[in-house]
Amino acid sequence: QVQVVESGGGLVQAGGSLTLSCTVSGLPFANYAMGCFRQASGKERGGVSCITPSEYDHEAYYADSVKDRFVISRDNAKNTLYLQMNALKPEDTAIYYCAAKNGCFGGRYLRTGGPELRPDFGRWGQGTQVIVSS
Repeated sequence: QVQVVESGGGLVQAGGSLTLSCTVSGLPFANYAMGCFRQASGKERGGVSCITPSEYDHEAYYADSVKDRFVISRDNAKNTLYLQMNALKPEDTAIYYCAAKNGCFGGRYLRTGGPELRPDFGRWGQGTQVIVSS
């Protein structure tokens, strides 16, 4: 059974940084892309970032709203995904989730939404709350 556990959220002032971690079990982590998503209160869940399987020779994609501020990475030996979030803004406040994906599909779903805004394996984890104060 695929399980994803997100951690690292918290309260931070605007302009600050946080690094989220997602640990995955129940599937060969190194074989799959990983996506990060977020859902703000009263809004639909949206895509934030996606990284292809390779730890060193990967492709990373970002939503326009976080590009140049967030960095996604992975440690395949630890089955862990990281999302480093810099220059945080109040509009980044949301619950953040991770999910194993069949692919990043060129990052298209990060811009257009659609059926790829879901885990391809297992279910959503509990997420981790990020609050950015102004």
